[in-house]
Amino acid sequence: MLIHSSSQLLTLAGGPQRGKKLGALGIIEKGAVVVRDEKIVAVGATDELKNAYPDEPTLDAGGGVLMPGFVDPHTHLIWAGDRANEFEMKMSGMEYLDILAAGGGIISTVKATRTASIEMLIAQTRPRLLKMFANGTTTAEAKTGYGLQTSTELRLLKALLALDDESPLDLAITFLGAHAIAPEYKDNPQGYVDEVVNTMLPTLKEWWQTHAPRLPLPFVDVFCETGAFSREQSRQVLVKAKDLGFPLKIHADEFDNIGGAALAAELGAASADHLVKTSDADILALAKSDTVAVSLPCTPFGLAEKDYTPAKKIIAADALFALATDCNPGTSWNESMQFVIALACRYMKLTPAQAIAATTINSAHAIRRADTIGSIEVGKQADMLILSVTDYRQLGYRYGTNLVKQVIKRGHVYSVDVGYYRTA
Repeated sequence: MLIHSSSQLLTLAGGPQRGKKLGALGIIEKGAVVVRDEKIVAVGATDELKNAYPDEPTLDAGGGVLMPGFVDPHTHLIWAGDRANEFEMKMSGMEYLDILAAGGGIISTVKATRTASIEMLIAQTRPRLLKMFANGTTTAEAKTGYGLQTSTELRLLKALLALDDESPLDLAITFLGAHAIAPEYKDNPQGYVDEVVNTMLPTLKEWWQTHAPRLPLPFVDVFCETGAFSREQSRQVLVKAKDLGFPLKIHADEFDNIGGAALAAELGAASADHLVKTSDADILALAKSDTVAVSLPCTPFGLAEKDYTPAKKIIAADALFALATDCNPGTSWNESMQFVIALACRYMKLTPAQAIAATTINSAHAIRRADTIGSIEVGKQADMLILSVTDYRQLGYRYGTNLVKQVIKRGHVYSVDVGYYRTA
Protein backbone atom coordinates (compact mmCIF):
# COMPACT_ATOMS: atom_id res chain seq x y z
CA MET A 1 0.00 0.00 0.00
CA LEU A 2 1.20 3.51 -0.92
CA ILE A 3 -0.02 6.14 1.54
CA HIS A 4 0.35 9.43 -0.28
CA SER A 5 -0.54 13.13 -0.41
CA SER A 6 0.03 14.06 3.22
CA SER A 7 0.54 17.74 3.98
CA GLN A 8 3.42 16.89 6.32
CA LEU A 9 5.04 13.52 6.92
CA LEU A 10 6.65 13.49 10.39
CA THR A 11 9.29 10.76 10.22
CA LEU A 12 10.97 11.26 13.65
CA ALA A 13 13.89 9.41 12.05
CA GLY A 14 17.23 8.91 13.75
CA GLY A 15 16.43 7.27 17.06
CA PRO A 16 15.61 8.59 20.55
CA GLN A 17 16.19 12.33 20.96
CA ARG A 18 18.28 13.42 23.91
CA GLY A 19 18.08 16.80 25.57
CA LYS A 20 18.11 19.84 23.31
CA LYS A 21 17.72 17.68 20.20
CA LEU A 22 14.19 16.85 21.32
CA GLY A 23 11.67 17.97 18.71
CA ALA A 24 13.42 16.99 15.47
CA LEU A 25 10.39 15.84 13.49
CA GLY A 26 12.12 15.02 10.20
CA ILE A 27 9.34 16.61 8.16
CA ILE A 28 8.82 15.70 4.50
CA GLU A 29 6.38 18.07 2.82
CA LYS A 30 3.74 16.21 0.80
CA GLY A 31 5.26 12.97 2.04
CA ALA A 32 4.35 9.36 1.33
CA VAL A 33 5.05 5.90 2.74
CA VAL A 34 4.98 2.43 1.18
CA VAL A 35 3.90 -0.46 3.42
CA ARG A 36 4.24 -4.19 2.75
CA ASP A 37 3.82 -7.16 5.10
CA GLU A 38 3.18 -4.88 8.11
CA LYS A 39 6.49 -3.05 7.60
CA ILE A 40 7.57 0.25 6.09
CA VAL A 41 9.54 -0.32 2.88
CA ALA A 42 9.87 3.22 1.46
CA VAL A 43 9.61 6.81 2.72
CA GLY A 44 9.75 9.94 0.58
CA ALA A 45 7.92 12.60 -1.36
CA THR A 46 4.56 11.70 -2.89
CA ASP A 47 5.63 12.34 -6.50
CA GLU A 48 8.81 10.33 -6.03
CA LEU A 49 7.08 7.27 -4.56
CA LYS A 50 4.17 7.37 -7.01
CA ASN A 51 6.71 7.14 -9.82
CA ALA A 52 8.68 4.39 -8.11
CA TYR A 53 5.60 2.31 -7.19
CA PRO A 54 3.09 2.91 -10.03
CA ASP A 55 1.13 -0.32 -9.47
CA GLU A 56 0.87 -0.14 -5.68
CA PRO A 57 -2.62 -0.01 -4.07
CA THR A 58 -3.06 3.48 -2.62
CA LEU A 59 -4.46 5.30 0.38
CA ASP A 60 -4.91 9.05 -0.01
CA ALA A 61 -3.98 10.93 3.17
CA GLY A 62 -6.11 13.79 1.87
CA GLY A 63 -3.70 16.52 2.84
CA GLY A 64 -3.62 15.50 6.51
CA VAL A 65 -0.55 15.12 8.70
CA LEU A 66 0.97 11.61 8.53
CA MET A 67 2.93 10.69 11.65
CA PRO A 68 3.97 7.75 13.86
CA GLY A 69 1.38 6.26 16.18
CA PHE A 70 1.55 7.41 19.77
CA VAL A 71 3.34 5.16 22.27
CA ASP A 72 2.01 5.44 25.82
CA PRO A 73 4.80 4.18 28.13
CA HIS A 74 3.01 4.36 31.50
CA THR A 75 -0.54 3.16 32.16
CA HIS A 76 -2.36 1.29 34.92
CA LEU A 77 -4.77 0.08 32.30
CA ILE A 78 -6.40 -2.85 34.06
CA TRP A 79 -8.58 -2.42 37.14
CA ALA A 80 -12.14 -2.93 38.37
CA GLY A 81 -14.57 -0.27 39.60
CA ASP A 82 -13.95 3.47 39.89
CA ARG A 83 -13.10 6.13 42.48
CA ALA A 84 -15.51 8.93 41.61
CA ASN A 85 -16.26 9.38 45.33
CA GLU A 86 -12.59 10.08 46.00
CA PHE A 87 -12.52 12.67 43.24
CA GLU A 88 -15.26 14.49 45.12
CA MET A 89 -13.20 14.22 48.33
CA LYS A 90 -10.12 15.64 46.61
CA MET A 91 -12.12 18.50 45.15
CA SER A 92 -13.39 19.23 48.66
CA GLY A 93 -9.80 19.73 49.82
CA MET A 94 -8.65 16.33 51.11
CA GLU A 95 -5.04 15.42 50.22
CA TYR A 96 -4.34 12.25 48.21
CA LEU A 97 -1.97 10.80 50.82
CA ASP A 98 -4.67 11.33 53.48
CA ILE A 99 -7.18 9.45 51.32
CA LEU A 100 -4.62 6.66 50.91
CA ALA A 101 -3.99 6.50 54.67
CA ALA A 102 -7.74 6.23 55.28
CA GLY A 103 -7.97 3.08 53.11
CA GLY A 104 -8.81 4.81 49.86
CA GLY A 105 -6.59 5.37 46.88
CA ILE A 106 -4.81 2.34 45.51
CA ILE A 107 -6.15 0.08 48.27
CA SER A 108 -9.73 0.96 47.35
CA THR A 109 -9.15 -0.26 43.79
CA VAL A 110 -7.29 -3.31 45.10
CA LYS A 111 -10.41 -4.41 46.99
CA ALA A 112 -12.59 -4.13 43.87
CA THR A 113 -10.01 -5.78 41.63
CA ARG A 114 -9.42 -8.76 43.90
CA THR A 115 -13.08 -9.71 43.69
CA ALA A 116 -13.36 -9.30 39.90
CA SER A 117 -13.29 -12.32 37.61
CA ILE A 118 -10.92 -12.39 34.66
CA GLU A 119 -13.92 -11.96 32.36
CA MET A 120 -15.00 -8.84 34.26
CA LEU A 121 -11.48 -7.41 34.18
CA ILE A 122 -11.24 -7.90 30.43
CA ALA A 123 -14.72 -6.47 29.86
CA GLN A 124 -13.96 -3.33 31.90
CA THR A 125 -10.51 -2.81 30.37
CA ARG A 126 -11.42 -3.36 26.72
CA PRO A 127 -13.27 -0.03 26.28
CA ARG A 128 -10.26 1.84 27.66
CA LEU A 129 -8.02 0.11 25.14
CA LEU A 130 -10.34 0.97 22.27
CA LYS A 131 -10.51 4.63 23.34
CA MET A 132 -6.72 4.74 23.42
CA PHE A 133 -6.54 3.25 19.95
CA ALA A 134 -9.18 5.60 18.54
CA ASN A 135 -7.16 8.53 19.91
CA GLY A 136 -4.01 7.37 18.16
CA THR A 137 -2.15 5.17 20.65
CA THR A 138 -0.83 2.16 18.75
CA THR A 139 1.33 0.70 21.56
CA ALA A 140 0.84 1.08 25.32
CA GLU A 141 2.59 -0.13 28.43
CA ALA A 142 0.15 -1.75 30.88
CA LYS A 143 0.87 -2.47 34.55
CA THR A 144 -0.58 -4.88 37.05
CA GLY A 145 -0.57 -3.59 40.61
CA TYR A 146 -4.15 -3.65 41.84
CA GLY A 147 -3.87 -7.18 43.22
CA LEU A 148 -1.02 -6.97 45.74
CA GLN A 149 -1.23 -10.72 46.16
CA THR A 150 0.24 -13.36 43.91
CA SER A 151 -3.03 -14.92 42.70
CA THR A 152 -4.65 -11.63 41.68
CA GLU A 153 -1.48 -10.22 40.13
CA LEU A 154 -1.23 -13.34 37.95
CA ARG A 155 -4.91 -13.01 37.03
CA LEU A 156 -4.22 -9.46 35.88
CA LEU A 157 -1.29 -10.68 33.81
CA LYS A 158 -3.46 -13.35 32.21
CA ALA A 159 -6.11 -10.76 31.34
CA LEU A 160 -3.52 -8.42 29.83
CA LEU A 161 -2.11 -11.20 27.67
CA ALA A 162 -5.63 -11.98 26.43
CA LEU A 163 -6.26 -8.30 25.65
CA ASP A 164 -2.93 -8.07 23.85
CA ASP A 165 -3.98 -11.01 21.66
CA GLU A 166 -7.41 -9.62 20.77
CA SER A 167 -6.70 -5.90 20.43
CA PRO A 168 -5.13 -4.11 17.46
CA LEU A 169 -3.16 -2.09 20.02
CA ASP A 170 0.08 -3.73 21.19
CA LEU A 171 0.77 -3.96 24.93
CA ALA A 172 4.10 -3.86 26.76
CA ILE A 173 3.35 -5.52 30.08
CA THR A 174 4.74 -4.51 33.48
CA PHE A 175 4.50 -6.33 36.82
CA LEU A 176 3.82 -3.88 39.67
CA GLY A 177 3.35 -6.10 42.69
CA ALA A 178 5.14 -3.33 44.63
CA HIS A 179 2.49 -0.69 43.92
CA ALA A 180 1.50 -0.24 47.56
CA ILE A 181 1.81 -2.16 50.82
CA ALA A 182 -0.82 -4.90 50.72
CA PRO A 183 -3.54 -4.38 53.37
CA GLU A 184 -2.62 -7.68 55.05
CA TYR A 185 0.84 -6.22 55.72
CA LYS A 186 -0.29 -2.77 56.85
CA ASP A 187 1.61 -3.12 60.12
CA ASN A 188 4.54 -4.98 58.58
CA PRO A 189 5.65 -3.19 55.38
CA GLN A 190 8.99 -4.96 55.24
CA GLY A 191 7.15 -8.27 55.42
CA TYR A 192 5.36 -7.37 52.18
CA VAL A 193 8.63 -6.33 50.54
CA ASP A 194 10.04 -9.74 51.47
CA GLU A 195 6.92 -11.38 50.02
CA VAL A 196 7.41 -9.56 46.71
CA VAL A 197 11.11 -10.39 46.57
CA ASN A 198 11.13 -13.97 47.82
CA THR A 199 7.80 -15.26 46.49
CA MET A 200 6.14 -13.06 43.90
CA LEU A 201 9.09 -12.37 41.60
CA PRO A 202 10.34 -15.98 41.37
CA THR A 203 6.74 -17.15 40.86
CA LEU A 204 6.26 -14.50 38.17
CA LYS A 205 9.27 -15.71 36.20
CA GLU A 206 8.16 -19.33 36.32
CA TRP A 207 4.57 -18.37 35.41
CA TRP A 208 5.64 -16.17 32.50
CA GLN A 209 7.92 -18.82 31.02
CA THR A 210 4.96 -21.21 31.03
CA HIS A 211 2.18 -18.85 29.85
CA ALA A 212 4.07 -16.47 27.53
CA PRO A 213 7.28 -18.26 26.52
CA ARG A 214 7.61 -16.43 23.17
CA LEU A 215 7.38 -12.98 24.72
CA PRO A 216 10.20 -11.10 26.44
CA LEU A 217 9.98 -10.93 30.21
CA PRO A 218 7.75 -8.13 31.51
CA PHE A 219 9.13 -5.04 33.19
CA VAL A 220 9.17 -4.98 36.99
CA ASP A 221 8.20 -1.65 38.57
CA VAL A 222 8.07 -0.30 42.12
CA PHE A 223 6.42 2.78 43.66
CA CYS A 224 9.39 4.46 45.38
CA GLU A 225 7.62 7.12 47.40
CA THR A 226 6.77 8.33 50.89
CA GLY A 227 3.83 6.19 52.03
CA ALA A 228 4.72 3.40 49.62
CA PHE A 229 8.23 1.87 49.34
CA SER A 230 11.41 3.46 50.67
CA ARG A 231 14.49 3.82 48.52
CA GLU A 232 16.13 0.81 50.16
CA GLN A 233 12.98 -1.30 49.84
CA SER A 234 12.73 -0.25 46.20
CA ARG A 235 16.36 -1.24 45.69
CA GLN A 236 15.63 -4.62 47.24
CA VAL A 237 12.79 -5.25 44.80
CA LEU A 238 14.61 -3.99 41.72
CA VAL A 239 17.90 -5.77 42.44
CA LYS A 240 16.07 -9.07 42.84
CA ALA A 241 14.14 -8.43 39.63
CA LYS A 242 17.33 -7.58 37.76
CA ASP A 243 19.03 -10.73 39.07
CA LEU A 244 16.10 -12.75 37.67
CA GLY A 245 16.52 -11.11 34.28
CA PHE A 246 13.58 -8.67 34.33
CA PRO A 247 13.91 -5.21 32.79
CA LEU A 248 13.18 -2.42 35.27
CA LYS A 249 11.00 0.66 35.74
CA ILE A 250 10.32 2.88 38.74
CA HIS A 251 7.71 5.34 40.03
CA ALA A 252 9.63 8.18 41.67
CA ASP A 253 9.34 11.72 43.01
CA GLU A 254 5.59 12.15 42.64
CA PHE A 255 5.17 13.66 46.12
CA ASP A 256 8.69 13.63 47.63
CA ASN A 257 12.27 13.35 46.44
CA ILE A 258 13.78 10.26 48.07
CA GLY A 259 16.28 9.34 45.36
CA GLY A 260 14.25 7.00 43.18
CA ALA A 261 15.32 8.56 39.89
CA ALA A 262 19.01 8.22 40.71
CA LEU A 263 18.36 4.61 41.79
CA ALA A 264 16.74 3.94 38.40
CA ALA A 265 19.76 5.38 36.60
CA GLU A 266 22.16 3.38 38.76
CA LEU A 267 20.38 0.09 38.07
CA GLY A 268 19.88 0.73 34.34
CA ALA A 269 16.09 0.97 34.46
CA ALA A 270 14.30 1.66 31.20
CA SER A 271 12.52 4.63 32.74
CA ALA A 272 11.86 6.65 35.87
CA ASP A 273 8.30 7.98 35.89
CA HIS A 274 6.36 10.88 37.49
CA LEU A 275 9.40 13.02 38.47
CA VAL A 276 7.55 16.03 39.87
CA LYS A 277 9.85 16.62 42.88
CA THR A 278 13.06 15.44 41.25
CA SER A 279 16.23 17.14 42.52
CA ASP A 280 18.99 18.60 40.38
CA ALA A 281 21.26 15.75 41.49
CA ASP A 282 18.75 13.15 40.33
CA ILE A 283 18.29 14.95 37.02
CA LEU A 284 22.05 14.86 36.51
CA ALA A 285 22.07 11.12 37.23
CA LEU A 286 19.35 10.60 34.61
CA ALA A 287 21.26 12.73 32.10
CA LYS A 288 24.31 10.50 32.46
CA SER A 289 22.24 7.36 31.85
CA ASP A 290 20.02 5.76 29.23
CA THR A 291 17.05 5.81 31.63
CA VAL A 292 14.16 7.80 30.16
CA ALA A 293 12.52 10.47 32.32
CA VAL A 294 8.80 9.89 31.78
CA SER A 295 6.49 12.73 32.75
CA LEU A 296 2.81 12.15 33.52
CA PRO A 297 1.17 15.60 33.35
CA CYS A 298 -2.36 14.23 33.61
CA THR A 299 -1.61 13.20 37.20
CA PRO A 300 -0.97 16.64 38.74
CA PHE A 301 -3.79 17.93 36.54
CA GLY A 302 -6.08 15.19 37.89
CA LEU A 303 -5.05 15.99 41.45
CA ALA A 304 -5.47 19.74 40.86
CA GLU A 305 -1.83 20.23 41.88
CA LYS A 306 0.28 23.17 40.71
CA ASP A 307 3.62 21.36 40.34
CA TYR A 308 4.57 19.46 37.18
CA THR A 309 7.71 17.67 36.05
CA PRO A 310 10.61 20.13 35.61
CA ALA A 311 10.78 19.23 31.93
CA LYS A 312 12.91 22.21 30.90
CA LYS A 313 15.58 21.28 33.46
CA ILE A 314 15.57 17.65 32.34
CA ILE A 315 15.87 18.62 28.68
CA ALA A 316 18.57 21.23 29.38
CA ALA A 317 20.57 18.58 31.28
CA ASP A 318 20.64 16.46 28.08
CA ALA A 319 18.47 13.66 29.48
CA LEU A 320 15.98 11.53 27.58
CA PHE A 321 12.42 12.78 28.10
CA ALA A 322 9.06 11.16 27.30
CA LEU A 323 5.36 11.62 28.07
CA ALA A 324 2.59 9.21 29.10
CA THR A 325 -1.04 9.27 30.26
CA ASP A 326 -0.69 7.38 33.58
CA CYS A 327 -4.22 6.14 32.80
CA ASN A 328 -5.56 4.93 36.16
CA PRO A 329 -8.79 5.10 38.19
CA GLY A 330 -7.65 7.48 40.90
CA THR A 331 -5.69 10.38 39.45
CA SER A 332 -5.76 10.16 35.65
CA TRP A 333 -8.64 8.40 33.93
CA ASN A 334 -7.55 9.67 30.53
CA GLU A 335 -6.89 7.58 27.44
CA SER A 336 -5.73 10.37 25.11
CA MET A 337 -2.09 11.14 24.40
CA GLN A 338 -3.35 14.19 22.51
CA PHE A 339 -4.52 15.64 25.82
CA VAL A 340 -1.12 14.80 27.35
CA ILE A 341 0.51 16.88 24.60
CA ALA A 342 -1.85 19.79 25.32
CA LEU A 343 -0.96 19.72 29.04
CA ALA A 344 2.77 19.37 28.37
CA CYS A 345 2.75 22.43 26.13
CA ARG A 346 0.84 24.57 28.64
CA TYR A 347 2.22 23.52 32.00
CA MET A 348 5.76 22.40 31.11
CA LYS A 349 6.27 24.82 28.21
CA LEU A 350 7.18 22.20 25.64
CA THR A 351 6.78 23.09 21.99
CA PRO A 352 4.35 20.91 19.99
CA ALA A 353 7.36 19.39 18.20
CA GLN A 354 9.04 18.45 21.49
CA ALA A 355 5.82 16.95 22.83
CA ILE A 356 5.30 14.90 19.66
CA ALA A 357 8.83 13.48 19.89
CA ALA A 358 8.21 12.72 23.58
CA THR A 359 5.05 10.74 22.72
CA THR A 360 6.52 8.76 19.81
CA ILE A 361 10.21 7.89 19.44
CA ASN A 362 11.22 8.72 23.03
CA SER A 363 8.21 7.01 24.57
CA ALA A 364 9.00 3.96 22.43
CA HIS A 365 12.49 3.98 23.94
CA ALA A 366 10.95 4.13 27.44
CA ILE A 367 9.57 0.63 26.78
CA ARG A 368 12.69 -0.38 24.85
CA ARG A 369 10.90 -0.71 21.49
CA ALA A 370 12.44 2.25 19.64
CA ASP A 371 14.11 -0.16 17.23
CA THR A 372 10.70 -1.25 15.86
CA ILE A 373 8.19 1.56 16.54
CA GLY A 374 7.99 5.28 17.30
CA SER A 375 9.16 6.64 13.95
CA ILE A 376 8.48 6.27 10.22
CA GLU A 377 11.60 4.61 8.86
CA VAL A 378 12.29 1.76 6.45
CA GLY A 379 12.17 -1.59 8.24
CA LYS A 380 10.00 -0.44 11.12
CA GLN A 381 6.51 -1.64 11.96
CA ALA A 382 3.85 0.26 10.00
CA ASP A 383 2.17 2.03 12.94
CA MET A 384 1.02 5.46 11.77
CA LEU A 385 -1.68 8.11 12.09
CA ILE A 386 -3.40 10.29 9.53
CA LEU A 387 -4.67 13.45 11.20
CA SER A 388 -7.68 15.47 10.11
CA VAL A 389 -5.53 18.64 10.11
CA THR A 390 -2.81 19.92 7.80
CA ASP A 391 -0.34 21.27 10.39
CA TYR A 392 1.26 19.22 13.20
CA ARG A 393 1.07 22.27 15.51
CA GLN A 394 -2.67 21.68 15.82
CA LEU A 395 -1.58 18.97 18.30
CA GLY A 396 -1.18 20.80 21.57
CA TYR A 397 -3.00 23.87 20.28
CA ARG A 398 -6.32 22.02 20.26
CA TYR A 399 -7.58 19.78 23.05
CA GLY A 400 -10.73 17.97 24.14
CA THR A 401 -11.23 16.68 20.61
CA ASN A 402 -9.78 13.86 18.53
CA LEU A 403 -7.65 14.97 15.57
CA VAL A 404 -6.95 11.40 14.41
CA LYS A 405 -8.80 10.49 11.21
CA GLN A 406 -7.23 7.11 10.47
CA VAL A 407 -4.98 4.71 12.35
CA ILE A 408 -2.62 2.40 10.45
CA LYS A 409 -1.58 -0.47 12.71
CA ARG A 410 0.82 -3.07 11.31
CA GLY A 411 -0.27 -1.89 7.88
CA HIS A 412 -4.00 -2.35 8.53
CA VAL A 413 -6.16 0.76 8.19
CA TYR A 414 -8.78 1.79 10.76
CA SER A 415 -11.04 4.80 10.33
CA VAL A 416 -11.95 6.71 13.47
CA ASP A 417 -15.45 8.10 13.90
CA VAL A 418 -16.79 9.79 17.03
CA GLY A 419 -15.37 7.58 19.74
CA TYR A 420 -15.17 4.22 18.00
CA TYR A 421 -13.14 2.68 15.24
CA ARG A 422 -13.85 0.34 12.37
CA THR A 423 -11.79 -1.33 9.70
CA ALA A 424 -11.78 0.94 6.66
